[in-house]
Amino acid sequence: MTRFDGFVPGRHQLDAFGAGGFRFAGMSHRGSVLATPAGIRIWPVTRFAEITPESLKPVLDEAEAIDFLLIGTGTDIAFIPHEWRDLLKASGITVEGMATGAAARTYNVLVAEERRVAAALIAVD
Repeated sequence: MTRFDGFVPGRHQLDAFGAGGFRFAGMSHRGSVLATPAGIRIWPVTRFAEITPESLKPVLDEAEAIDFLLIGTGTDIAFIPHEWRDLLKASGITVEGMATGAAARTYNVLVAEERRVAAALIAVD
């Protein structure tokens, strides 16, 4: 398994999650990831409270290719603030928050269906 060092271009399903990280595209990464149509990148967020509009900038930068953003909020479900919903909606993106496991599984289904989806996933143990 190759170690992930920042960004891998292209759409990839998640092969595994848990133990503090993710496996995808023959690589592994310990920590959170942000998956967009352009690729999967390290996402320097460890808790829901650390998510900011700035941390979601790569999603906004690719808004023309994204209809739906899944936010994996960790082990618990967290409420997505109205200001984030409004910011994303202004760019044509619908957002849904759910526990990371559910978000990762949903992301994989939507990628398999070739849907225009992105996922911001907080790593869980």
